[in-house]
Amino acid sequence: MKTTDPPNGASAIDCGLIPSLLSSFVDTFIDFSVSGGLFLPPDPLNNTGNPLQTVFPQPSRLIAIGDLHGDLIKSKQALRLAGLIDPGDRWSGGSATVVQVGDIFDRGGDEIKLLYFFEKLKREAAKTGGLVITMNGNHEIMNVDGDFRYVTREGLEEFKNWAMWQCVGNVMKKMCSGVDENFVIKDLFDGIPCEFRNIKPELLTGVRARVAAMRPNGLIANRFLSKNQTVVVVGDSVFAHGGLLQKHVSYGLERVNKDVRDWIRGTKEKVANQLVRGRNSIVWLRNFSNELAKDCDCSMLEHVLETIPGAKRMIMGHTIQSGGINAICGNRAIRIDVGMSWGCGNGLPEVLEIIENSEVRILTSNPLYLKGYGASLPPNEKDGIGSLIPEQRVRQIEVNA
Repeated sequence: MKTTDPPNGASAIDCGLIPSLLSSFVDTFIDFSVSGGLFLPPDPLNNTGNPLQTVFPQPSRLIAIGDLHGDLIKSKQALRLAGLIDPGDRWSGGSATVVQVGDIFDRGGDEIKLLYFFEKLKREAAKTGGLVITMNGNHEIMNVDGDFRYVTREGLEEFKNWAMWQCVGNVMKKMCSGVDENFVIKDLFDGIPCEFRNIKPELLTGVRARVAAMRPNGLIANRFLSKNQTVVVVGDSVFAHGGLLQKHVSYGLERVNKDVRDWIRGTKEKVANQLVRGRNSIVWLRNFSNELAKDCDCSMLEHVLETIPGAKRMIMGHTIQSGGINAICGNRAIRIDVGMSWGCGNGLPEVLEIIENSEVRILTSNPLYLKGYGASLPPNEKDGIGSLIPEQRVRQIEVNA
């Protein structure tokens, strides 16, 4: 090694062949520091540059998980309900397919940790023939848009910590001359105002860090959210955070995923509002998720499903179901957001399971259903909640989380 004349009078080292190793080490160090102590295994798929897959074959076992909103503890409980992780938080789901329908962001303080945890599970699952799919919800889109209305102080603190480690890593990389400039952040806060109206001074750094991470082509948005689908078909089940209308299907499901991904990556300036903004968009729709079944448009749902080859049901989150996971419209619309996160209802975890022969059941940690609570509801209340096959809520499996 030899020293060179560095800028600003500081000493730098000509590291020869070391720069790439140093850069990799620093990135791993940062990941470990901001993820809560995780080492990401190598990505066996490395699909970063490939188009997002929209249609997947029917797996032998399919698990659907609702909104998680920054709650790592409840998320792990939900995964354990389905036997997808072991006591050491490693993937144990074998060849199962998991779909998390979005809204990892907001209302909690473990948002970045959740992104890393699901990324770890994706890589571990791929080694055993399993598959973990994460989707965009309205809160992912809001954050890319810079809409932080539902951000918590804990969430801002997590992003502030993330930004600090990014800056530390940058300094470490610059200590060794020859590091590829593509792996060095020129200015994390480039273009971001130093002040925001109505933002308290103690929150300002967290807000600026969140903008830097989540804006189109931001480090978090590009690395994690650009891998999310906005609509997915797995076997005979269609997944969307809020739901799909005929106009979305006509737009083209693959095109939906491509357009949203390109916008998140910053390669497309805008994305159509009908896809991700407004009450009739894919991530905001509530036409099929109102808790009162009579307020849901079953005829519209039937028409939408008829235009998607092989589709038997639509599975969605977005709207909290206080009575737990349920279905309406002859079990063609299944609603799986049970408000399990601490900041959004603190409900007991439930997940949906679909076996290869299309047997559908709910896995729950709520002991009330095993005591006949669901069967004891008056008929009008059961109709209002919308039960998943009248007797099926009694057939749930209780799992200690």
